[in-house]
Amino acid sequence: MRTFSSFLRRTVVTESGKKLGRCRDLRGELTAGSLRVTGLYVGRYAWLEHLGIGIHRPSTVVPWDAVLKVEGKRIVVRDEYSG
Repeated sequence: MRTFSSFLRRTVVTESGKKLGRCRDLRGELTAGSLRVTGLYVGRYAWLEHLGIGIHRPSTVVPWDAVLKVEGKRIVVRDEYSG
């Protein structure tokens, strides 16, 4: 079992090794009394969004179903989400 905060600041890479940035926040959906993670906010603009600073640049949101594995200090996602 992992905590939400354990994902923060991990490096997010594609399965072919391309670095997308760091996980800055998680996106979730509240359903029937439980919280389900639906995506990862990745990169520098995601950090500003996490702080509530409105910017006109889109942050990268990687859908949770694109996550292949969480290992060590990195999160590996499918290549098609290379931003």
